[in-house]
Order: sequence, then structure tokens, then C-alpha cells
Amino acid sequence: MFVALMAIGSNITSIVPFMVVGGVPITLQTFFAILAGLVLGSRVGSIAMITYTLVGLVGVPVFAQFGSGFSTLLSPTFGFILSFILVAYVVGKMVEKNRSVTTFVVAALVGFVINYVVGTNWMYYGYKFWAAAPEGFSYKMAWLWMVVPLPKDVILAVFAGILGHRLEKTVLSKGQFKHLKRAA
Repeated sequence: MFVALMAIGSNITSIVPFMVVGGVPITLQTFFAILAGLVLGSRVGSIAMITYTLVGLVGVPVFAQFGSGFSTLLSPTFGFILSFILVAYVVGKMVEKNRSVTTFVVAALVGFVINYVVGTNWMYYGYKFWAAAPEGFSYKMAWLWMVVPLPKDVILAVFAGILGHRLEKTVLSKGQFKHLKRAA
């Protein structure tokens, strides 16, 4: 399910061309990667993100702007895709021991920070070493590009934390979904 949600979230803004800043498409991927860790736990959440990455690498157009294939490994934005695995794992680990709403929200915000740090640094080095960097490109510029999606991702991270906790207390605590908590 989270592989499908990531595919939808990565392309939901593709129909609007101005939703790309500095080569970074504004998507819902961070939200769904965080939610995967919160809902599925560290192990299953990171496996879902690994699956999403592998599905895209073998050629299914599930990455942002319907991208796919091994050539995306050389994309300056591929670091964001890699970060989703780490995001789901860390977020899941954080909430496995303490299941309070505060922990869920803090874990979601930590996941958002991990996504930005890994993705933006990969993007900077990608543009500097193997991709054609725009004129005047600098480390500061890479981070300035991230200011545009920042408010959206902070709000969605908090929302993911609240939603993840709410799902835990309602849907996931019911009979047929209890095995998901034990599997994680």
C-alpha cells in the first residue's frame, strides 16, 4: 500500500510545472515515507521504502515527474529517494517504544529533517560532481531551493505524526491489524 501511496504522492504535483524549484519537485513523498515508519514500524516501513526504490529503479515510473530506471541514480535528487528508507526506519524506531502523540509528532519532524539533510546534501554534491550545476550554484543555493517546500513539509510532518498516532489508536489496534504492530 505504501509503495502505491509513494507513487501517487510523488506525481500528484507533476501536472503543475511551477511545482519544481531548482530541479526539486514539490511532492508528498516525505509525508508518506514518514507515515510508513509511523504506521508500519522501522522494519516493515523501511522495507516498503526499499521496495518503492527498487520498483522505480527497475523502470516503473513511480518517482517524481514519472521518472524511473537506473539512470535516476545519477539524478541530483536521488538522495531524497534514498533518504525515505532511513526516514521510515528512524521514525519507526522512535515510536516503537513510546507510542504517545508527542513522540509521533517529534519522530515525524525528525524524519522530515533527515529527508532534507540527506536529500539536499546529495543534491549539492550531485550538481557539483556529476550533473551540470546551474550558473552560480552553491551550497547556500541548494538550501535556499528547499525553502519553498519547507512550510508544506513541516505542516505535513506534524499532520503525519497526528494521523499516525490516530491510526494507531483506532484502526491499527483492531483485530485484523494487530499483527502489523508485532511484525514491526
